[in-house]
Amino acid sequence: MAKTDYISTLSEKYHNSNRSSLVVYVILRAIVIGIMIRQIFLAEWHNVFLCGLSLALMFIPLFLRTTLKINLPSVLETAIFIFIFAAEILGEMANFYGHIPFWDTMLHTVTGFLAASVGFGMIDLLNTHSKRLNMTPLFVALVSFCFSMTVGVMWEFFEFSADKLLKTDTQKDDIITRISSVELNPDGKNKEIIIDGIAYTVLFDENGNELTTIEGGYLDIGLNDSMKDMFVNMIGAVVFSAAGFLYIYRRDKYKFAEPFIITPLDHDIHNDDSTAEEKNIPLS
Repeated sequence: MAKTDYISTLSEKYHNSNRSSLVVYVILRAIVIGIMIRQIFLAEWHNVFLCGLSLALMFIPLFLRTTLKINLPSVLETAIFIFIFAAEILGEMANFYGHIPFWDTMLHTVTGFLAASVGFGMIDLLNTHSKRLNMTPLFVALVSFCFSMTVGVMWEFFEFSADKLLKTDTQKDDIITRISSVELNPDGKNKEIIIDGIAYTVLFDENGNELTTIEGGYLDIGLNDSMKDMFVNMIGAVVFSAAGFLYIYRRDKYKFAEPFIITPLDHDIHNDDSTAEEKNIPLS
């Protein structure tokens, strides 16, 4: 019975979704299942878990549709599927994070953009359908930006917690050649001591035994990575929030943001092409 319900739901999704997003969904899901089967034979259980996680995350659009009655536009839906595949399968399993320097930066930028679109869509739904709310385009854009940044910060909290509790390395280390710290001040004053031109670092244990040598400089354990991730998240959030502001101001003219904005299943808010000016909504 459950299998019949799943097939029925998937069939309904096919008729209610853009064919292009469904094709991407089916292809990526088939690839992940194929990889998962191979990893089971290789007894690579961590990779099996990543494949299972990817398959579960790909149900998010279907969950939103069936449970929350929210429709994701084809472009947003496709972007989510590709993002999940790029982050979990290519990034983690194929180690694109290690082989391609900008891979992590690119994904965090996309995260900022997509999270802003989701936050924008939710607040725009309230603004459009509520008789009591009359939020300005600037306020909606600001909420969209703040939502995206909150998602980015919470993800960094998750990475930090995983590294501390599970001894992982999600906040990637970085080799640096210069440090500035008041901790190194021999007088205990609040004045930084700058050490420049670090060539290598030798680590010893408490008994004076050499543990390892870090060639090329000093090891920064995740701070630069976290700050970079939040900075590029901010760039993605700013881009969409600006596009969203223009979209509310002139829905009939600035439609770049439209393919990324969620809508309720029983109503299409984009049929309303009136502008903020025509609705007497101030810009700020």
